[in-house]
Amino acid sequence: MAPLQFQPLVSQPTPEFWSSLTSLKLDKLRLDDSEIPIHAWLDEGRQVVNANRLTGKVAGDDVAVDGSVLLDESAFTDSSTRPSPSATLLQGVFKNYNTIEDFRSPQKKKELFDNTVTSILQSFETNEPQLNRFILVAFADLKKYTYHYWFAFPVLVSKPAWQVDPSFDHLSDNDASELRDGLGSLSVAIAKGQAGQRTFDTISSARQFFDDADEAERLVIFRDSSAQSQHPGWFLRNILYYLQTHQGVTRINVVCLRQGSTSRIGKLFTEGPMASSTRPQAVGWERDATGKLASRVANLGPMMDPSRLAEQAVDLNLKLMRWRILPSLNLEKVASTKCLLLGAGTLGCYVARVLMGWGVRNITFVDSARVSYSNPVRQPLFQFEDCLEGGKPKAQCAADRLREIFPAINATAHSFMIPMPGHPVASDGDEATAANVAKLEHLVDQHDAIFLLMDSRESRWLPTLLGASAGKIVLNAALGFDSYLVMRHGTSPLSPATKRLGCYFCNDIVAPTDSLTDRTLDQMCTVTRPGIAPIAAAAAVELLVSTVQHPLGVSAPAERAPSEGLSTGSPLGPVPHQIRGMLSQWNTVLVEGSAYDRCTACSATVVQAYQEQGFGFLRRAFNETGFLESVTGLDKLYAESEAILDSVDWEEESDEGL
Repeated sequence: MAPLQFQPLVSQPTPEFWSSLTSLKLDKLRLDDSEIPIHAWLDEGRQVVNANRLTGKVAGDDVAVDGSVLLDESAFTDSSTRPSPSATLLQGVFKNYNTIEDFRSPQKKKELFDNTVTSILQSFETNEPQLNRFILVAFADLKKYTYHYWFAFPVLVSKPAWQVDPSFDHLSDNDASELRDGLGSLSVAIAKGQAGQRTFDTISSARQFFDDADEAERLVIFRDSSAQSQHPGWFLRNILYYLQTHQGVTRINVVCLRQGSTSRIGKLFTEGPMASSTRPQAVGWERDATGKLASRVANLGPMMDPSRLAEQAVDLNLKLMRWRILPSLNLEKVASTKCLLLGAGTLGCYVARVLMGWGVRNITFVDSARVSYSNPVRQPLFQFEDCLEGGKPKAQCAADRLREIFPAINATAHSFMIPMPGHPVASDGDEATAANVAKLEHLVDQHDAIFLLMDSRESRWLPTLLGASAGKIVLNAALGFDSYLVMRHGTSPLSPATKRLGCYFCNDIVAPTDSLTDRTLDQMCTVTRPGIAPIAAAAAVELLVSTVQHPLGVSAPAERAPSEGLSTGSPLGPVPHQIRGMLSQWNTVLVEGSAYDRCTACSATVVQAYQEQGFGFLRRAFNETGFLESVTGLDKLYAESEAILDSVDWEEESDEGL
C-alpha cells in the first residue's frame, strides 16, 4: 500500500489582519523584531453542492472546499471568540522583520522553524501536546502598504509511514453526531466502545485508555480541514506521530469530522513504533499559488482610501524618527496642537508646510490680501492660476492647497484686516472693527499656538496682546534683507511666573504706529534674500515643537546649548527665547530678553486694561497717538529723559589748538 497522503493547508489573512498588523507595527512593535504570539482559526472541510443539481438541470460534481487558516483583526489579541462551532484554534508565533533582506534570509527562517519544531517535541513530553502550531514571518512595507509574508505549518514525518486499510469511508450521520458531541470544543480526542455507548478522553491518555479496548473500537477524532475523500487534513500528521512515538499506538481508526454529511472514517496502521528520542524530519512551509515553496505578497494599497494612506504615511515618517532617535518624543502632543497663522504670505506658506511635516492636523490662516503675480515663486502654496482675475484670497487659497497636499489636514481660512495702532478707525467703522476684533479674539481662544507672520510691525500688536491675555504660545518671525528674528513670547503677565520672557515689543520705548503710509516700493515689499523666509519659518516651527515638548510648555525658561553646562527640558534640545540669524555672516545667535514692565503690548498694565475695558480700550489704542505711552508710563519716561538731557551743561568744543 502507498503511504497516506495529507492535504496541505491554505492561509487566508484578511485585509483587517494587515490593518491590525500596521497598527501593531506603528504603535507597539516599532523596530522590535522579537517573536510574539499569534492565533488563527482553521475551519473544517466541506462539500459545496453543484447549483445545477439543485435546479434540476444537468448535474455536475459537487465541489470539495478545504478549510483555510483564517487570520482576522483579532489575531494578535482576543482568541476567545470562535468564528464558527467547527473552527479549530491554532496557536502560532509571529515575527516581523525590519528589512526585506532579513525576511528573505533562509537561515533566519530555518532557525525559527527549528525552534518551533523543538517546542512541539518538548510539548509531547507533557499532558498538553501542541498539535496545531503555525509560523508567520513577514516584512511590512508600510509606505506602500505591501506585505511580504510566508506561513509554515510544522508537522513531523512518521517513519515508518502510516497507511490506510483499504480506504476512507463515509461516516454515518448518527455516528458523526455522537462523536462530535464527545469531541466538544476540543480539536482532537480519543474514544472507545460501541456506537451509542462510547467513552471519550484526551489524546495524552491514549496508552492507558486503549489498554482494554477492542482494536476495532479504538478511535481518534479530529476536526478535519480537508474535504478530499482519501487525503485527510495536514495536522493529522502530528496526531499520528504523537500516537506512534509517545503512546505506542500503531493501529487506529481515524474519524475525520467535516461539515455537513461529509465526515469520513478510515483504519490506519504503521509497521511499528518510532523511537521518540530520534529527531524527526519536519516539513510545513506553505507553497505559493504556483505550487512553489515561496513567500507571498499582499498589496493593500489599491484597496485603501488614498487619504488614509497619506495620513498613515505621514505618521510613519515621524514615528520612525521617534523609534530610532527620540523615544521620549510625544508626537501626539504635537499633532493635537492647533495653530493659528496670522499671515498667509511667504512666511505663512512655509510655516504651514513645516507644521504638516510635523504631523500638525489643525491649521487656520488669517490674511486680508489676494494672490499677486509675484507670489507663487516665493510662496509655495500658490500657483500662477491663483493670480488671475484679481487673485484669489490668500487665506482661503492657502487652506485649499493644504487640503490638496494632505487631505487629512483640518485647514480653515478667514479673510479680514487685523486692526492696528496708528490706523484710526473711521467714525462709521466701529462696528466692522469690533467684529474683526471679536473674530480674532475667538480664534486666539480656539488655538494653542499663534504665529505672527505679517509684513508690518503694528499688525502684530493686537495678537500679541490677545496672546498675552490668554496665556497662549505666541511665536514671531520677522525678516530683514539678510537676517531674521524668530522668537517666542513669554507667559501672561498675570501669571505667577517669577521671570517672564519679553515679547516682540518689549525692547521698544515707543508704541507701534503707522509704518505703511507713504512707503517706497522697497518698503512696501518684503525685500529679503529668497532663502531667508524658509529658514526663519522652519526655525519658528521647530521652536514651537521644542516648546510643546518641554514639560513647562509656554512657561519654559530660555535655554541655551547643553554644551554650556545647562540642562534642557525638551528632548529636541534647548528651547531658546530668540533666534537671530545673519545670512551674510552665516551666523545664528541665541538671545534672551526679559519682559519690560512698561511694554505697550504685553505688560500687566496693558493686559489688565484690555481685560477690564475691552473694545473701548482697543479703540483708543487704534485712534489716539500717545495713548499706549500714557497707559504704560512711557510718556513719563520720555519727560524724565528730556529733563535729564536739559539739565546737562553741554560744553562746546573749541577749534583752537587744532
